[in-house]
Amino acid sequence: MTSETSIPAPESAAPVTTNTFVGTAAGNDDPPAPIKGLRRLMVWIIPANLGIYLIWGALPGILLPQQVTLLFGEKDQVANLAIVATIGAFAAMVAQPIAGQISDRTRSRFGRRAPWILLGSLAGGLSLVGLAFANSLVGMIIAWTLVQISYNFAQGPLTAVMPDRVPLRRRGTFAALSGIGLMVGALGGTIVGSLFFHSVAVGYVFFAVFSLVVLGLFVLANPDYSSRQLQREPFTLADFLKTFWVNPVAHPDFFWAFTGRLLLYTGYFAVTGYQLYLLSNYFHVAHPEQIIPVLGLLSLVGILVSTIVAGPLSDRIGRRKPFVFASAVVVSLAFLLPWLWPDVTAWVIMTVVSGFGFGMFQAVDTALMSEVLPSAKSFAKDLGVVNIAATLPQTLAPGVAGAIILAFGYAALFPIAIVLGILGALAVWPIKATR
Repeated sequence: MTSETSIPAPESAAPVTTNTFVGTAAGNDDPPAPIKGLRRLMVWIIPANLGIYLIWGALPGILLPQQVTLLFGEKDQVANLAIVATIGAFAAMVAQPIAGQISDRTRSRFGRRAPWILLGSLAGGLSLVGLAFANSLVGMIIAWTLVQISYNFAQGPLTAVMPDRVPLRRRGTFAALSGIGLMVGALGGTIVGSLFFHSVAVGYVFFAVFSLVVLGLFVLANPDYSSRQLQREPFTLADFLKTFWVNPVAHPDFFWAFTGRLLLYTGYFAVTGYQLYLLSNYFHVAHPEQIIPVLGLLSLVGILVSTIVAGPLSDRIGRRKPFVFASAVVVSLAFLLPWLWPDVTAWVIMTVVSGFGFGMFQAVDTALMSEVLPSAKSFAKDLGVVNIAATLPQTLAPGVAGAIILAFGYAALFPIAIVLGILGALAVWPIKATR
């Protein structure tokens, strides 16, 4: 290995060099932090992800649809929600790769990631307050777009923590813990969000404060490495535009991993993310806000069990793909139930089974993604592109589901979701970097 220039690191962290990131990405199992620091990072990634994904779980699926219904009535709720969600989702799609590009190039004594995690959560909190006071369609679009941009500026750098600081042999476990925070947030958000069903504005303020607090504590407990002595990468417009593109010919593994995640997430959240309107208009539940917390808890049980088992097990056997295939099969079988048996009982059973199946995928997905990144010099940018495939389906779900419902009716959601999930699993098959 060539000589390296040491970079000052926090007192609790091991020295890091300009080649540390490259070595970690290439699979040189030489962790940039001692076990003690790594364990602390693994513990804190759960509440950090929770702080962001509670928002993605509560707002698009519960609070935003309820706000749309309160402002515009039931007649135009599907169309108006589709407009707000679609515009906001495309803002998220653009924001996270840009955030990653900026984060990768940030040089400060606080590191490349920490400043943007804090600034993104602060701006996101202010945007949520603005959304609380929005009383028109235009106002909601502007505020929701700012929420998407801000929290994606926090989420992109947060995701890059794993390839930056976690050795390859521990990434399955780290991904499982990260997935717990993600899925507890995404599904627990529906539980917490339902508590604010009749006080939407208060709910927005709660999530703003909670996110800022937990992300701030994450940064304080896990100080990032100084990046001041890292070589500065020159900026060109061509590089900036390349933020949104990874060559599928040059990096086929990355392309297939991205495609698989996008399809699997879209299929899953097109159904589960539209839960409020499905319960109200398809299953005709009189007070859906009363049953949503129970459904959220049931789903979490399935997800936590499979996530806790699948992540470490994938590390032990050294394989990721079998868990992705099994996930697609289980989720598809679960979605068959409410399609063939349109009753709320079928929805309850589907919630548990699909949660178990999706937990298997989530447990290994982040680790799989970290093993196919094209460039060790641009972890956050590349992960920002990858995270489009995760956050876009969650935030776009109301828009996608709305378009399907307007064209084909509520029942069409289930077969379309099944097809997307199966195609997503098949997309993982050509990946060569992992088994």
